[in-house]
Order: sequence, then structure tokens, then C-alpha cells
Amino acid sequence: MTDFVLYFKAGLFHVLDIRAYDHILFLIVLAVVYEFKQWKKVLWLVTLFTIGHSITLALAAYGILKINPKLIEFLIPLTIFITGLMNILTARKASVGKENQNLFFALFFGLIHGLGFSNYFKGMIGRHEDKLIPLLEFALGVEAAQLIIVLLILIVGTLTQSIFGVNRRDWILVASAIVIGFAAQMMVNRVFW
Repeated sequence: MTDFVLYFKAGLFHVLDIRAYDHILFLIVLAVVYEFKQWKKVLWLVTLFTIGHSITLALAAYGILKINPKLIEFLIPLTIFITGLMNILTARKASVGKENQNLFFALFFGLIHGLGFSNYFKGMIGRHEDKLIPLLEFALGVEAAQLIIVLLILIVGTLTQSIFGVNRRDWILVASAIVIGFAAQMMVNRVFW
């Protein structure tokens, strides 16, 4: 049971660690286009992101996939930037017709984000023969943390729109623009060429 707690907490705090805020930024731009009543769609997004994240963690943990870490560290904020930009370009339509696009972003960008944590995860599990169980325990922690963050995003969005009278389009534009600003700075700081 202590191994489960160890890996679950590692997954949980991998996402909730404020120093590694890139994960939180991605979740913001992924979920900001949705309303609270669309929580099932958001749950699918979070789960697909976790699946993508876990696939590349597994491939890296088993030594099947090796990619330049500096490239990955640049691609992570690029995924955030692209998702935020897509939100801005389609803010007028909000989430209407974006379900498939967002599902693709969640899964594909989850693959990239998983690579960003693969070296740490490999170091954490060491030379364990059984890497699958720690990976699943870690993924459960990641999923739980993402659900917490997305719930907060949906609550803040609902409050912003209902109490402060901000319209949905403006909420999406402002939140996405702020995240794009952070992502752009991260990309500049992580240029690898």
C-alpha cells in the first residue's frame, strides 16, 4: 500500500506543483472553453490527456522511446500556446464543434507532456522489473490532480460569468490570452536550437 501512496502522490504533485505550472496552464486552456454543465466532456479531455501522458511515460520507462529532453521542454509550452491560440481564434463559437479538436489536443499533447516527465519517472522507479503498476498508480495521481484543477477552472468560469457578468467569449479570450503570455515566455526561455 505504501508504494501505491508513493506513486499516487508523485502523480498528484507532479500536476499540482506550482513550480511546474506548465501542466496547470495546459489544463486551463483546454477546459476554459467549457461550462460547468459540460463536465462529462471535460472529464473525457482529462482522461485522454492522462492516457497520452501515460503512454509516453511507459514507452520511455521501458526504453522504447528516447527524445531529446530540450526539444520536449520546448514543445510543452508550444502545445499550451497552440491550444490557447485555437481558443482565441474560435472564442466566438465557444466549445460548439470543438469537441473532436479538443479531444485530439488532449491526447496528442498528453503524449508530449508525458515525455517531459519521463526522465524523472524513470529515476523514481529505478530498475524495477515491474514498471506497469507504478505507472498506473502514478497515472491515477495525475488524473486526480487534473480533475481538481479542471473543477476549479469550471467553478471560476461559472463565478466569473454569473456573478461578475463577464460573457463567455470574453472569459475564454482573457483566460487564453493570459496563458498564451506565460507559454510564449516559457518558449523563449526553452529555445533549444
